[in-house]
Parts: sequence; C-alpha cells; structure tokens
Amino acid sequence: MTGERAGDAAGGEALLAVYDESSSHVYGYLLSRCGIAGLAEDLTAETFLAAVDAIRRDRRPPLSRAWLIGVARHKLADHWRRQARETARLHVVAASTSELTDPWDAQIDEMVARQTLATLAPQHRMVLTLRYVDDLPVSDVADVIHRTLHATEALLVRARTAFRRAYPHEDLDPGTHRKDGHRG
Repeated sequence: MTGERAGDAAGGEALLAVYDESSSHVYGYLLSRCGIAGLAEDLTAETFLAAVDAIRRDRRPPLSRAWLIGVARHKLADHWRRQARETARLHVVAASTSELTDPWDAQIDEMVARQTLATLAPQHRMVLTLRYVDDLPVSDVADVIHRTLHATEALLVRARTAFRRAYPHEDLDPGTHRKDGHRG
C-alpha cells in the first residue's frame, strides 16, 4: 500500500470511529435546532459528507465531535439562508401574481404550500422546488437530477398530483370527502 493510500485508509478509519461516536450527537444537535426530523437527517448526512471531503484534503481538520457540531451548525445556517432566498423569491412571485389584497393571505398561502411540500416524498419535493421555486426549465431540472426529459416530465406530473392531494382545500366542508378518500 502506498503512503497516500495508507493515509486515506487511516483517515477513513478515523472518520468511521468518529461517526460511530458522534452521529447521534450531531443529529440531536440539528433536531433540537430545526425541529424537523427529516431535515435533521438530511443535514446530518451533509455534515458527514463534508467530513469525508475534509479528510481527503492535504490539511485535514481534527476529526472530533466538536468539529462535526461546528460543520453541522454551518450546514444548518446554509439551509436557513437557502430557505430565506426561496421565501424572498416566493414573495416576489406572490406580489407580482397575487390577486389577494391582504398580504397576510399571501403569507399564509406560502406557509401552507411549504408545509404541504415538506410532507411530500423527497424526489417530489426536489423536482417541484427546482421547477417552481428555482424556476428552472424542465430540461434543466432533468440535467440536475440526472434523468431524461421524459422521465422528469413524468416525475413532475406525479409530484404535482401528490401536492394537490396533500394541499388542504378550503372549499370543502369539514365532513366531506376528497377524491383521494381522505376527509377534508
């Protein structure tokens, strides 16, 4: 084994040891700050992917729980910044296209849409966000998710259908049933 490979193996073993010791702490840190289990899981994965990238560099950071918590804190901050940018874009879209006279109505609609989006399967959430929040053309969405144009169009159809089913409809009486069998 060459010296470089031996160093990579040692770094990988060290990362595995830190992962075994720290993954639940990193997840708990993130969950306590964001309050959403799925998001905490995603950010925990991103944290450890960043650690893998870090051990491949010439100047490796000290692999420790404290260092990983710091990386997790940055990943959460990055998430919040992305979310703030998306919210700003949604406000611009809502302001330019909304016929609502009350800004609170637009804000409530945005919150309900975000909550509905969060309940969808990750692949549906991803394509809807890329297409409608990031405003990418379908061909660019296909490139980002590494699918054909037709497969992406089909995924978007399924994602829009799932969103419509999950979105609360105000026009239904509380005792009526929606088409998908759920109570309204």
